[in-house]
Parts: sequence; structure tokens; C-alpha cells
Amino acid sequence: MTNEAPILNVARLLRSQGDVEVSGELSELRYEQGGEERVLRFAEPAKFQLSANTLGGDDMWLSGRFRPTLVLECGRCLRPVETPVGVKVGTLMRYDPSVTEPHLDEGESGEEVFLFGDTNVDLSALLAESTLVEAPAVVLHDPNCKGLCQVCGTDLNDSTCAHEAVVPIEAPGQAHELHLEEDSPFAKLRGLELPDE
Repeated sequence: MTNEAPILNVARLLRSQGDVEVSGELSELRYEQGGEERVLRFAEPAKFQLSANTLGGDDMWLSGRFRPTLVLECGRCLRPVETPVGVKVGTLMRYDPSVTEPHLDEGESGEEVFLFGDTNVDLSALLAESTLVEAPAVVLHDPNCKGLCQVCGTDLNDSTCAHEAVVPIEAPGQAHELHLEEDSPFAKLRGLELPDE
């Protein structure tokens, strides 16, 4: 079953000790960021399993797992790349009836606290943020990806273009060499020897 949102009902935990859990699959996560609704879509339905345990008072501990497969863009040619991400959830939750939207905040002693004001807690924003934190900053569809032509945008993995001869394409791991014109003010610094510190 694919859920609309990961909703955890904690009403019983506010009255007595114990734990509650929710599990299912998500094809996307809808959450709000900067006043705008955002959607995080997955390549296939992503399984999640979350549980909350009472810690006393209005505090609870949320733990669980979430395994989405994101569709990210190749950092060189922009092709879609399916990227599995493993998210382990482990955070302090605190009920505060004045909170209108559930969100992460900093507690009194510097720890991260997930604040919520409704006993049906929508964990979409928390799962989305945890997923984005775990996702790699850059992915490549192939380690030898040639990228796009910097002039016309041709995908150099599929074909060549007239600009390929004038646009140097660096091999992976190859350092870029800076070529200075002789009349450049920086050319005079080329042979400068600096003292060791």
C-alpha cells in the first residue's frame, strides 16, 4: 500500500507509557519549505518503518528506517541517475500544542528536537529533510561521463560537436593546468620562489 503521507498517531503516548508505530510505502513526499509546497519523488515506492516511544512528559523518541531511491541529475551531463539512499531516523520529539506546523528546532541543551502540535504527526517534512541530508551532493551516471559541451550543450557521451576541439574536456582526476598569457600581470609570478613557513 502506498500512503498519502507518513502519519503517526501519538495520542495514546501522551496519556500513558508505551510505543506506537507506522509503516508503509511512499511514492513521493510532500512537504513545505520556505512557504512553498515541495515534492520529493522516488524512482519506486520507498518503504518506511517508524516508531515512537514515550520518554516522560511530552517527550518521545522517534526511530526507524526509510529507504528511498531518488532520481538525481548527473553532475556532468544532467541525465537522470537512480540513487538509493538509506535513512536512519533517530530524534527527540516534543508535543507542544502551540506548534501549528511540525518542524525541527534546537532544544535547551543544543540537541535537535522535532516539535509538533497535533497528535496525528505528519512526518513528511522530517523524512524529506533526512533524505536530502543523506543524499550525495553530486552523482555521475558513469565515472567516465564526458559531460556537456560548454558552448552548445551537446551531450558528449552521445556525439561530438564543432566546439569539442576548442573546449578542453578534462579526464576524471586530471588537474586543470592554468595557461597564462605572457603579458598577464600574473605571468610575472610564475617563477616566484616563496620562503617556507
